[in-house]
Amino acid sequence: MLKGIDQRLSAEVVHVLMLMGHGDDLVICDVNHPAATIAAETTYGRLIDMAGCDIPTAARAILSLMPLDTFVPSPIRRMQVVGDPAAEVPVFARMQAVADSAEGHPVGMESLERFAFYDAAKRAFAIIRTADSGPYGCFILKKGVVTLPEL
Repeated sequence: MLKGIDQRLSAEVVHVLMLMGHGDDLVICDVNHPAATIAAETTYGRLIDMAGCDIPTAARAILSLMPLDTFVPSPIRRMQVVGDPAAEVPVFARMQAVADSAEGHPVGMESLERFAFYDAAKRAFAIIRTADSGPYGCFILKKGVVTLPEL
């Protein structure tokens, strides 16, 4: 354990967040997402599990370390409800609240059709699967930049 790092973040999760650069995408998904299959096509190449976490808990922990991209209007993309693209499920609002709180301002979120989401997920840096039972707990977060002091 390290001071200041959420205990839900494994060494592998922190390692992946450190490897990612500005503009890289991170998928956070529920247990219904075909995460293992899609993760094989990501940059990282294998699935990361955050067992015991639901989507908001995992996102809160991740966003305590990872900034969202401020150069795009919607640094979060989510999967649309199949057959009803305008539908809202509870996890959408919970994720929005976590992102807004982490960033300190409203964060743009857009939706993608199911298969468009899968295609975008394949191009992500990595996929983190939570224990969330869903449905539609599938989000892609675009990493931003951190302003650091000079060395």
